[in-house]
Amino acid sequence: MEETKTINKGKNAIFETTAIPKAVATLCIPTIISSLVMVLYNLADTYFVGMLNDPVQNAAVTLAGPVLLAFNAINNLFGVGSSSMMSRALGRKDYETVYKSSAFGFYCALFCGIIFSLACTVGKMPLLRLLGADSVTMEATGAYMLWTVTCGAVPAILNVVLAYLVRSEGAALHASIGTMSGCLLNIVLDPLFILPQFLGMGAAGAGLATFISNCVACLYFFVLLYVKRKSTYVCIRPDKFSLNSYIVLGICAVGIPASIQNFLNVTGMTILNNFTSAFGADAVAAMGITQKINMVPMYISMGISQGIMPLISYNYASGNHKRMKSAVVFSGTVSVGFITLAAMFYYIGAGAVVRFFMDNEAIIAYGTRFLRSFCLGLPFLCMDFLAVGVFQAVGMGKEALIFALMRKVALEIPALYILNYFFPLYGLAYAQFSAELVLAIAAVIVLFRLFKRLNKKKMDELC
Repeated sequence: MEETKTINKGKNAIFETTAIPKAVATLCIPTIISSLVMVLYNLADTYFVGMLNDPVQNAAVTLAGPVLLAFNAINNLFGVGSSSMMSRALGRKDYETVYKSSAFGFYCALFCGIIFSLACTVGKMPLLRLLGADSVTMEATGAYMLWTVTCGAVPAILNVVLAYLVRSEGAALHASIGTMSGCLLNIVLDPLFILPQFLGMGAAGAGLATFISNCVACLYFFVLLYVKRKSTYVCIRPDKFSLNSYIVLGICAVGIPASIQNFLNVTGMTILNNFTSAFGADAVAAMGITQKINMVPMYISMGISQGIMPLISYNYASGNHKRMKSAVVFSGTVSVGFITLAAMFYYIGAGAVVRFFMDNEAIIAYGTRFLRSFCLGLPFLCMDFLAVGVFQAVGMGKEALIFALMRKVALEIPALYILNYFFPLYGLAYAQFSAELVLAIAAVIVLFRLFKRLNKKKMDELC
């Protein structure tokens, strides 16, 4: 183990001495690119299924969305939780905790992926009805979920969790290459499996392409860990798996709030899709298309917040709070500025953007209004993501949980019911904006108090 520690000392430079703009760029750019590629492959599903000009096939991909989003509950529990624990342990030079945290995250994610797949398969019909599928969309939705959930839950979850573990020690480029390898393959396979001039499988073909792509991404990470086994702190050896209370509680303190946040996201999306499905397949397809278009700037924000997490965790644990604050402020300035420009572009060109994915006048009319509503909340959502990323990085699980409950339970889900009542269908897309506006204000206040507390702690230590 001593050899491994010596080899890895050079990795700490990015956390300790590299200039903040360069450190943030080094960690965030690969993460943002991989996030964008993930969005691109989601959009590829929408684009190629949209080429069939069949709203039922598009609706199938949309209705299955909450189940795929539910993967993130497991990803965040063991990916975010373990990576935060690992980066903080690296900051303290506690290498044994790093090994055990990565092994715990990997094996728990594997087990939960298997259980998730079995549960969704056994309860397939009730689940489809819960998602909003009816007699028209039931078959196509079930075919898509066969590949993405029944067969694909385990590789989809492990792919993301392994990326988190690799990123925790600053290897953002390798984490992104692994994720992107699967996404790019998915884009190549989509037309072959979906379009009638090839295999013509429709939505089921999109699911099969996703399954194969996630398997390839997992293979990349396994090969990477084997090749770098003497120079990485990411350890998935069974003998390092431990149920030590310190490891379990440390990971769960951050992971459970992050997991609950994604569970609530699934709940919110399911309610949104159920409300939308009452207006027909065209409305569901338009909502699905605009949600995925909206993911582009949203995932850029997420990429920044996830990318800086190891930097925040390391400097928080090592006591370099000035560097930690500088990283947060710089990242927030860049992120909010860019996302505001993206929101303006979406608002102005909404109709043309929706038309690119499906040239159907009814869907374009729905989608234009949906997209303009969604993009209003983007700058505020960006600030919220950044704050929650900081909370997760420093182990503030309680604050992350409060924000998750506020976003969905207290704000967005009630807003869906209220806005749909007063403004049927079109009011739904404003629910996110109303929630994120409040949360952005709360995020600034909590971050300000965190920095103030850290400054006071530093002054007390000097005295």
